[in-house]
Amino acid sequence: MSLGTAVLLAALIVAGLFGGYRALIDGRFRREPAVPESAEEPSLLADTPWVDEAGERATLLQFSSAFCAPCRATRRTLSEVVAVTPGVAHVEVDAEQHLDVVRRLGVLRTPTTLVLDAHGREVTRASGAPSKQQVLHALAAAVEA
Repeated sequence: MSLGTAVLLAALIVAGLFGGYRALIDGRFRREPAVPESAEEPSLLADTPWVDEAGERATLLQFSSAFCAPCRATRRTLSEVVAVTPGVAHVEVDAEQHLDVVRRLGVLRTPTTLVLDAHGREVTRASGAPSKQQVLHALAAAVEA
């Protein structure tokens, strides 16, 4: 086997492993949904233009960018969830236009979806496009909290 062939084979293996890793974590909520530790923690939507758009039971806060194909899929998924879950709102934020909020909340890529409870506190988050079932599971914990 020549050196070039070995390098190509190694690159393909590394790319395959990385792709498998991304497939495992993409769209999954990072931590198990839980009740926020501090009941006095302020709403993440406070002092933002979206404070009046929060849902009465929970809010799905999506960070997107203009040329992001997974963002469109996430928008559709979250809209479907909101349609079947009363008291839940979907708020989409253009990450490029609101870098201050992106930095404050530690959003590293788009789409990122934050599940907020009725008080606007973060319960869990997912980077990438989550499935409808994943969103419903995460939302159930936020609504119960």
